[in-house]
Amino acid sequence: MNTNLVVQTPAGDKAFDEKEVPLYYSRKTADILHKYGPGPRVHFHMGLFLPGVTPNTTVSQRVLKRRIVESQEAIVDHAARTWGAYATPPARLLDIGCGLGGGSLYWAQQHGTRVTGVTITGEHVPIVRGFAAQAGVADRVEALRGDIHTFTTEQRFDAAYANESSGYMDRARLFQVVAGLLEPGGWFGIQEHFICRPEWTDFIDDYYRTRLGTFTEYIRAAEAAGFELEMDEDVTDRVAEFWVQSMAWNTAELDRVERLGEASAWSRERLQQSTITHGKLFRIWRDHALETKLLLFRLGGR
Repeated sequence: MNTNLVVQTPAGDKAFDEKEVPLYYSRKTADILHKYGPGPRVHFHMGLFLPGVTPNTTVSQRVLKRRIVESQEAIVDHAARTWGAYATPPARLLDIGCGLGGGSLYWAQQHGTRVTGVTITGEHVPIVRGFAAQAGVADRVEALRGDIHTFTTEQRFDAAYANESSGYMDRARLFQVVAGLLEPGGWFGIQEHFICRPEWTDFIDDYYRTRLGTFTEYIRAAEAAGFELEMDEDVTDRVAEFWVQSMAWNTAELDRVERLGEASAWSRERLQQSTITHGKLFRIWRDHALETKLLLFRLGGR
């Protein structure tokens, strides 16, 4: 496996800093565990809510946290069900940008899948391995430090999965690499956000260190690598509520810190800034300035 952190730059896009993304996630680790932990399935992505349902936020912080985590689990499970994983579970799956391993553990626990999770943040590897052992799936989850742009392995996979990680990558290179790692007829499932109103691009990219793209860009990259789009589900309206619930948790955390004088993984200033930003993010998603999609691509036979 090649683990050199060489990140490709899309033509005409801002340059990637090869150290920026791993440093960003390294600094976020304590925050993620505090807000979305304790695990073993810890996610760092948006969650799915019932259509038309707006749960009240005048509840305890514990309830808000449980609701957020359940929504994160719900969107992973919804995607798996929609993509046919319950009927035909993939035997081997590549989890691209696996983070703290929530998705990897889901596939191993719920579907008996053998998962290779790749993360660009080295300190996440032992955390994922520890969570896998805690969940009883250490024999089915392999965590590796690596960059998908240069990732190579002798293994071949039935499926690949990228949950809100492709926005950090060169899409053309991503699809090319995945095409070379999948068995013919294998599928590539993506949960990602797509630019609809370009004036918001810099704000989102700067906040999350991403380089988000357009739906058309993904389709062109996929087709060039031999993939066909099989499913396209717009879940923007069902994930927008995530920002409301997350903002409420931030407010509750700030209140707890100030009222009880308790320590937090987040500083007071960061909590205040995050809460303000979440309000803006909710409006962006509500107005479809960005759209969140679940995409399923199928690799043609070779």
